[in-house]
Amino acid sequence: MSECTTCSKPLTIDIDPEEEEDDYDQAVTPLEHEIPDSVELNCGCHFHWWVSQDQNGTVLRSRICDIEPSTDHERCRQCLLDAYEITQCPNCSKNILSHKSSGEEQILCNVSNEGGLQEGFDILPVLKEESYLKAFPEERKARAFLEFCAQGDVGAILDLVKSGDEEDFGNDGNSEGATKSIDVLRYQDPLRSLDSSLHIAIRNGQEDVAWLLLLLASSLEPHRFPSDIIQGAETLGAVRETQTGKVDIRVLENEEHLTAEGLARRLGGRWQGWVEGQILTSVYDGIVPVMF
Repeated sequence: MSECTTCSKPLTIDIDPEEEEDDYDQAVTPLEHEIPDSVELNCGCHFHWWVSQDQNGTVLRSRICDIEPSTDHERCRQCLLDAYEITQCPNCSKNILSHKSSGEEQILCNVSNEGGLQEGFDILPVLKEESYLKAFPEERKARAFLEFCAQGDVGAILDLVKSGDEEDFGNDGNSEGATKSIDVLRYQDPLRSLDSSLHIAIRNGQEDVAWLLLLLASSLEPHRFPSDIIQGAETLGAVRETQTGKVDIRVLENEEHLTAEGLARRLGGRWQGWVEGQILTSVYDGIVPVMF
């Protein structure tokens, strides 16, 4: 079996049966808890990287291999991420960058993990995001929030909002001390055109999420909300705080200078009624949005 070009260890990960009891059959032998963990770049070099994906292929989280027993997550990132270069393989220096028909950059690779082999996977967005989060770990929580909005996971959105500043995600998803506070509801993605959570909900057709975001981060009048949205939010424990002194999420513009309403108008379809009903109409009250 091939070895990682960085740490020279087999391209596998040992899974603790007790930690993975929800995902794996406890009756299997320890050897069956050894799963593939490999990223093969288009130059042929192999690195450790465990990329967990949902049924649609969406990357949920990633982890680089253990270099030493009991190392922390920062050490575990060294195999590929710490050596990562935008255009070249960190091992052989061969150019690994290619371009889509649209001209957009990509790095195609073969990923082998617990989900099987995925050929032609574009790992560039993942590398860019993980590199960014390594420099700005305090934004991991906010970026997780955006993913929940894109996926329509209302329960996860509320859990994260209710957690407030009690816990901040470090590199391994755990609290590692106080970091600067970020308003996740109004966070704008620096890697994706400064889209806000409302932009992302609209792009992904998540109407329930859009209503929830308006409930939590806008001054939209209560009578404008559908009764089932209000009841559902209350059932899940959502609390609408006063918006005095806060930026209305509908005011936020992305890099194209589009508010959520402007994006909805461009996309049309299910959002046409929202535009015509002025549900997304911005209300600017003189408060300057804070960009991240």
